[in-house]
Order: sequence, then structure tokens, then C-alpha cells
Amino acid sequence: MKNFKSVIAIVSLGFSMFAQEQPQKPKQEGHTDQSKFRQMYDLMATPNMYRTASGAPGPEYYQQRADYKMDLELDDKKARLYGTETITYTNNAKESLDYLWVQLDQNLFAKTSKTPLVRSEKIEPAISARGFSRTYMEEKFDGGFKIEYIKDALGQPVSYTVNETMMRINLKKPLAKGEKFVFTIKWWYNIGNYMVDGGRSGFEQFKDGNRLYVLAQFFPRMAVYNDVEGWQNMQFWGQGEFALPFGNYEVNITVPADHVMEATGVLQNKAEVYTPAQYQRYLQAEKTFDKPVIIATQDEAVAREKATWSDQKKTWRFKAENVRDFGISTSRKFILDAMAVQLGGKTVMATSIYPKEGNPLWEQYSTKIVAHTLKSYSSHTFDYPYPKAVSVNAQDQGMEYPMICWNFGRPDENGVTSDHTKYGMMGVIIHEVGHNFFPMIVNSDERQWTWMDEGLNTFLEYLAEIEWQADFPVDRGPAKLIVPYMSGDQAWIEPIMSNSEVIKQFGNNAYGKPAAGLNILREVIMGRELFDYAFRTYANRWKFKHPTPEDFFRTMEDASGVDLDWFWRGWFYTTDYNDIGIKEVKQFYASNEEPAGYKAQEVTRRNRFRASGPKVYMVDSASADFKPEMNKSFDAKEIKTLDEFLTANFSAEERAKLTNPKYFYQVTFDKPGGLVMPILVEVTYEDGTMDNYKFPAQIWSKNEKEVSRIFATQKTIKKIKVDPKEETADIDVTNNSWPKEEVKSKFE
Repeated sequence: MKNFKSVIAIVSLGFSMFAQEQPQKPKQEGHTDQSKFRQMYDLMATPNMYRTASGAPGPEYYQQRADYKMDLELDDKKARLYGTETITYTNNAKESLDYLWVQLDQNLFAKTSKTPLVRSEKIEPAISARGFSRTYMEEKFDGGFKIEYIKDALGQPVSYTVNETMMRINLKKPLAKGEKFVFTIKWWYNIGNYMVDGGRSGFEQFKDGNRLYVLAQFFPRMAVYNDVEGWQNMQFWGQGEFALPFGNYEVNITVPADHVMEATGVLQNKAEVYTPAQYQRYLQAEKTFDKPVIIATQDEAVAREKATWSDQKKTWRFKAENVRDFGISTSRKFILDAMAVQLGGKTVMATSIYPKEGNPLWEQYSTKIVAHTLKSYSSHTFDYPYPKAVSVNAQDQGMEYPMICWNFGRPDENGVTSDHTKYGMMGVIIHEVGHNFFPMIVNSDERQWTWMDEGLNTFLEYLAEIEWQADFPVDRGPAKLIVPYMSGDQAWIEPIMSNSEVIKQFGNNAYGKPAAGLNILREVIMGRELFDYAFRTYANRWKFKHPTPEDFFRTMEDASGVDLDWFWRGWFYTTDYNDIGIKEVKQFYASNEEPAGYKAQEVTRRNRFRASGPKVYMVDSASADFKPEMNKSFDAKEIKTLDEFLTANFSAEERAKLTNPKYFYQVTFDKPGGLVMPILVEVTYEDGTMDNYKFPAQIWSKNEKEVSRIFATQKTIKKIKVDPKEETADIDVTNNSWPKEEVKSKFE
């Protein structure tokens, strides 16, 4: 961009009509459009009849279905789960399927698992004796599915091939559109101690010998087949989570008779598995909307946990409709409470189960937080459609499944709860309950794109947290909280649009940065009204369906009328950062006198009009043409040419309504950062008053390095600051102020 001259001409409003002949341009080599505002045809999949250019499902959109019937039994002594499941798989695709793919996620813990082999290892200078023993001396945990048989609906053996965490079902004949294939799998596996072996499920071992089970990925699950990936049969390496089809579940779970349980779906035999007193308390909870009702009490839990196991058995029967997965938690240590929540004209049960070690924290907060989360998320998306949401207290966990999730957070051994523990527990409950919306209902592919559920959910978690408490100590969401990550070593940063397994800083990349980006869209770029409508449109278009990133990007633009390609390209597809600063500020004064060396410039408008007429000369206070007598506020009457023009063209009444700026400042903004972003400016005057300005990101469309704006003000400017509220993730605030401010170090 050319340097600004110290003298500029403000031309009076008289124009003479004059068609300007265009000069011949010199020939030059063509170049590829590398503008940050170019449309995203190079990055986004071409719209089609399955997924439209508007971001909505197309007329040919389809999705597969998998219905399950399961009989399960927990062996508490051996920590082993046995299961027989019957899957009814329906092909809704136009094409026939030669085989089916089933996910065997428990094989991550098999002795033959390849996951440990892909980790880079180094010798640690020191290692705990326990760690040394486990790493180098002890036999590895014998996890993974043990499949006893797979049979078809007629009881005949089904051919299958296991490939690590995936299993191919070899069909005898192709499965045509509209056809169903019914098959039964009998399996078992050893349940791991997740506190020792890691993982999203397993059991927690207590000092008294009892166990608390959180069971997930516990059964062979159908993989997704769709118009985007075909079969989503990427191996489960442990980081990228799950892609699953919807279906109905009927699940019978046999456990020791002294256990209390919660699981996905509606409990069908409450009167059988609850004591009469517990059943009556549950009926009371269904009608109680202001506070939780204790259904299984702490005294009852303490009495049950005195025995470390029971030879007596009890079967709990659950049914769930239109869910993508199933989770179970069971223990003799559990306390259970619940309350009713009114959502969209129907009653939903908010529920918590927790051991006594979670009290008094869990009894006081958990179920209330569940209820709040359902209300908050529903207000931003759609009314929660499931009959319940359950929060389970499991140490060191934070994991989600339809209608149920496990969450960390307990008082210390002395019963003391720090604010860190309390707010951490609240935050994880909001987050994991919120996952019912993304991805349990808006069912994106977690194996491929972690951010589509974690990022959107973290954004909504932030909104729910500050709705619960205005000064909630949030750790993700606001733009300023992502600055340390975005300003870090580029070697350790990947674009958000990266596959889940290659991300180094998983939390920042898939949770924090997408959430911060959505906050910037809502608060700075789009505004709440446009953003909220578009986000709600996306959620409703794709609930109980399988969206892709393009479906989200396109819907947000389609429903808002805001072109956001520049934002998606920069924030999601690159690791560029935002850094906008004030390069220079000049003050100008109006003058009747033509400055020395002034040369009139032809100014054209739409190539048709040439400006003419009397001029007002603007003199840079730093130039040789500046005179001391100019150092005063502007008065139109003292500028002869302007006064004559105004008198000739405006009545006295009209002239009284004209703005009469007194001071003129030209501010040049530069952009050391690679991202384009709106310029937010706070101007502070000598009298302490302030004005705020917002210049859209498109201000950078013709010059991505620097731009200038004129501020014609009534008062003398004392200070100018860019992004004063830290709303755009500007990584360097040392260049944000004029006059330059000394920024305190982290130490200070």
C-alpha cells in the first residue's frame, strides 16, 4: 500500500459530470487469488443431493440403522462382563453392501493391541517403583473382546474377520436397499481398573474392597456407513472417539442384588429393583421440580457396602429409543437422587448417582447442575428430547453417553471441598451432560473431527456456566483464554481441521480454540441475534443425523446471511494468529491555504464523475505547513470555502443539524498476524469519556497489511486502544495502544 501523504484534500460536494477515459493497463503475468477472503471452493466438498449448498440434508440424504437387544451379566468377583447381543442392521443406502463393519473398541486393551506400539518412548531419569514394575515387569492386562460365536437369524454361523478394533461381517449375499440383516454375537471381556490401566470405562476400586463400575464401549457396536466416508472403519487408537448409527435398544443387565444402577434409557422394572420406599421416593421425584429427592439414601448405601459382594442377583431392564450408544454404571455404594425438569411441555428427569465419598458436594449440586444444563442447552438448540439425563460420580472421569455420563470431583479425605474442586465438578457435569446434544443427538463423526462435538459443546458449556453464575471461573470459551495456545510454538499446533489422532495439544485444539472462535463469531462478528438463529438452525437441521464440517459452515452462513468463508479458512484451516496494532496516529487541521507543494489529484467515482470545486485543505500537524494558530478546534465559519459551500447548499435549519467535528485524526492500523479480524477500537477523550468503534474484517480485503481510518471528533483524543476487552484473541497487546502503554509482565 502506498504511504499516506501528509496533505489530503476533502472535496466539496459539487461534482461536474465527466466521463473519464480509462488508461491502458500494462500487461502482466496472471496470479492465483490468495486473498484471505476468497471463497472456500478449494476446501469444501461439492454440494450434492445428499448434502446441499445451504448446509441442509438433501432430498437423497439417508442414514443406516442398528437396533440392539442385549442380555448382560456382571461377574463382580472376577470383574468380568458377559453379553449376548442381537443386532438388526437396516441398509437405507441405494447401493448394496457386500459386508458390514463392527467396532470392537475393547480390543484397545487386548494384549495384542498395537496402540502401545505407536507411542514414542524415552527413558525417564527417574520412575516410581510402581511405574517401573508395571512398565517393565508385570504381565499386561488381558483385555479385549473374547468372541464365542456369531450366528445369523437362523442360528447358522456367520463368517467374520477381526482386524484389531474393527470386525468385518462377511455376508453370504449383498444386503440390498431396504433389507435387514439380523445376527447375534456372544462375547465376554475382563473389565479393567481404569485408575490403573486408563480408559473411558472400567471400574474404580475402593479401599473397602467395593467397586464402582462405569461400563461403556462394552459391546460390539455397528460402524457408520454414509455418503461421505462409506464405512467409517478407522481404527480406534484411543484418542479419536466414536461414530455410531442410531437405533433402539432393549438391554437386560444382571448384577449383584445389592447394586444400584443407572443406564441409558427408561428403566422398565422400577418396582422390582427398587425397595418399596425407594419406589415411592422416585414417584415423588417425578413431581418435584424445585429440588432433588433422595431415592437411594446414604444410610442405605452405607449398609449395602458393608458386604464386598453378593451371590444374589437382580436384573435391571432398560429400553432406549433413537440413541446411538448405551452406557451403564452400577455399584453397591451408590446414592441416587432425582428431580423433574419441565422442557418443551414434557417432563425430563435430572438424576445423579454417587458414592458417599462424593458428599456433601454431590448431593448439594450435581442434579441441580444437570437440570440447569438441560435448560441452558435447550434454549440455544432444541428442547432436550430424551426422558432423562444422569450424572455419575466416578473419580478421574469425564465421559459421555446417551442420557448418562461419568464425572470427577469429590471432597478430600477430610471432607473439605476447595473452590477448584467444586467448580471443576460443576464444569465437567455441564460439559458431559451437554454432550447429549453434541454428538449424541447432532451426531457428528468424532473419530474424524473431534472439534465438531467437543468444540461446540465447550462453547455451550461456557454459556451455561456464566448463566449459572456470572463470575463462574471458566477455563475455556472467552477469546483471551486461547491466546497462550495460539501464540505458542507452531511446531506444536495443528489446524482445527485435523484428524483427531494427529493433534498434539488435544484440549486446546479441539475444545478451546473452536469454542473461542464461536464466541468471537457471536460477540464480535455476527452478533448474538444472527449467530443464535443460525446455530439453532444447524442444531435442528442435523439433530438425529450425521453432519459434516461443511454442513456446519454452510448452515451458519445460509441462516445468517453473513459470508464467513474468510473466518472458517483462517480460524479452522490454518494455525495463523491474530495480531492487530496501531502503527501511526496523525492529527490534522483544516486550512484555507493551499500547502506548499500541494498537487491536485483527480478523484473519480464509478469512473463517471470527476471532483471539482473549492477545497478544504487538511494540514498534518507534523508537517512544515503547520502553523501554531492552527492548533485549535475546527470552526467551519473560519474556513471560507466550506462556509460559502454550506451557506449556499443548506438552510439555516439544516445547517444547525450538521455534525461539527472539531478535531481530525488519521489512525493507521497494521496486522502482523496472519488472521483477518474486525478492528475493535476504544477512543478515550481528555474529559474521560469514551467512544467505541467496530470496523468489519472486510476492511482488510484490499490490503491485508495495513489500513487507515479517520476519526473526526468533538473532543481531543487522549488514548486509542485496539481490542480493549480482549475479544479477538489478539496475541500481542503491546502494540494495541496509542500512546504506547507499558504492558505488565506475567510476573508483575
